[in-house]
Amino acid sequence: METLPAADEKLASLKTINHVTYALYAASLFMGVTAIVAIVLNYIKRDDARGTWLESHFRWQIGTFWWSLLWLVVGAITWIILIGWLVWGVAFVWFIYRIAKGWLNLNDNKPMPVQ
Repeated sequence: METLPAADEKLASLKTINHVTYALYAASLFMGVTAIVAIVLNYIKRDDARGTWLESHFRWQIGTFWWSLLWLVVGAITWIILIGWLVWGVAFVWFIYRIAKGWLNLNDNKPMPVQ
């Protein structure tokens, strides 16, 4: 059995963590608590990804979490005047786009664009 160099093993491990966190974010559409697990994993492993192409995925996921949370709060605040439903709808579609785009790029070994 051929062993991978340490750098390749590190990248493979970080890529697996990213697959897991994308899955957790996707699952949060049904069970919101999984997003909390994902963001904690993102912050724990982010420093390990510094200087690699996977660093952009950690940034992408962290940004997705915080912007989604902001738009959920804005939607909740404006819900009473019915605009909140629109805010939540747009945020929902945007969140799905971010998870799909990120996961597809990760699968193709592509970094995410700078935000």
